Amino acid sequence: MRVVDFLRPEAIVPSLRATNKREVLRELAARLAEVYGGVDPERLLRVLEERERLGSTAIGDGIAIPHGKLPDLEGVRGVFGRHLQGVDFESLDEKPTRLFFLLVAPEDSAGMHLKALARISRLFKDAEFRARLLEAENAEALYELIRAQEEKL
Repeated sequence: MRVVDFLRPEAIVPSLRATNKREVLRELAARLAEVYGGVDPERLLRVLEERERLGSTAIGDGIAIPHGKLPDLEGVRGVFGRHLQGVDFESLDEKPTRLFFLLVAPEDSAGMHLKALARISRLFKDAEFRARLLEAENAEALYELIRAQEEKL
């Protein structure tokens, strides 16, 4: 499974406007619903918030991978967002989070969901890659960086 299999170019948000965790989740959920259709953004937001109550999905190094499952979803869906200033996402390293990858999978797809999470985690391990994402000029450049980085894995 490749990230570009579940991330469309139009699902890139180069400049998140949110100022807190809930707003980031709301903005990403709205983009996912807009791009892929068939998803209620408010329902998705509730699923994401329930997951965050179990523990923050901010894994450190400025990265968060909010995720959840929805019934009746056709396949894994993703949205990538970048916040240039960073927001407090209750990260393990207590630093601002700037790179967000929202992942949603069908309710009955535990294996697919875990494979997608692992792939995203592997993608973002490279510090140089993360720095290039923060410097990219626009959504197209961000998507191309993700696509190119994935080819290296």
